[in-house]
Amino acid sequence: MPIARSAASVALEGFELRVLHLPLVSPFTTSFGTETVREVIVVRALTAGGDGWGEIVTQADPLYSSEYTQGAWDVALRFLAPALLDRRTLAPEDVAGVLEPFKGHRMAKAGLELAVLDAALRAEGRPLGEYLGAVRDRVPSGVSVGIQRDPAALVDTVAGYLDEGYVRIKLKIRPGRDVGDTAAVRDAFGTIPLQVDANSAYTLADADTLAELDRFDLLLIEQPLQEDDIVDHATLARRLRTPVCLDESIVSDKAAADALALGAASIVNIKAGRVGGYLEAVRIHDRCAAAGVPVWCGGMLETGIGRAANTALAALPGFTLPGDVSASSRFYTRDIVTEPAVLEHGHVRVPTGPGLGVVIDPVALDEVTVARETLTR
Repeated sequence: MPIARSAASVALEGFELRVLHLPLVSPFTTSFGTETVREVIVVRALTAGGDGWGEIVTQADPLYSSEYTQGAWDVALRFLAPALLDRRTLAPEDVAGVLEPFKGHRMAKAGLELAVLDAALRAEGRPLGEYLGAVRDRVPSGVSVGIQRDPAALVDTVAGYLDEGYVRIKLKIRPGRDVGDTAAVRDAFGTIPLQVDANSAYTLADADTLAELDRFDLLLIEQPLQEDDIVDHATLARRLRTPVCLDESIVSDKAAADALALGAASIVNIKAGRVGGYLEAVRIHDRCAAAGVPVWCGGMLETGIGRAANTALAALPGFTLPGDVSASSRFYTRDIVTEPAVLEHGHVRVPTGPGLGVVIDPVALDEVTVARETLTR
């Protein structure tokens, strides 16, 4: 049965939004492009009982989804934050309802909701993991490996992550960089837990190529087709032995229900930003758990804010596959929190402090801030 979750109301006094530019330790290449700098928005909820922090996980360009930094910045400042401030006092569980009249913009909504939730839980002295229903004090850590120069370079990169202790490898693939890359990694490392992520790069016309991946005994193939190709994913799933996992297609609990009903996915990747917030993410978790469908926690190259929240989410009982909850050093030389996530024997610890359980490093935050605006009631 789903757990009833409630937190105390907060008296909202304002929101501070910042755009950050964080250099990546190495370029990250997927089927839709290469990032060398992570552009992201962090949200600070200013309340009478203290501040809370959230993260809007949009990217600079609308390539992974229709959302992007400047669009999220505009809608948050112009519509979403003012709507929440008009309520003056509200509980975290009220945020989605207040913002529901504004269509879409799930990542922006998720960042605002997390900031309110963090503020409420900090005021209560209650950890996010406890609130969400976490049952573990640490979670297994997988790593997402971008497309490399060639298969040999990919093998070298994977070897480095295995040496660091990551317990699952995810390979980004695209047409022309799929079967050969996967074969190289499987041949080099034997039976390691391995999966691939297409980020919507294929169509049903590529079914024969995707079926070639069956011989590699993968944990799953993630989002092979376009976001709105739910029926085609169901058709493809019947052609493959490899389990099909959906990412971009799962934008809400309703979308998850539809995908499961159609047989379009036997595994679900849950990203809180993509689905509109951690409370909606928990609803999807509960639905999948009731249906016996495994879930895992995806990543969006989060800062220490979102990384802490993802770790708490991934500690729920239905998260039975290792997620992309990697150490901060996988992406950033310096994070914006004082104690970044680290890898311990292939796992990341669930923060136990109030709220997100992390402390913002104000110097590091200021160094990577490129825009800042505060709205007050």
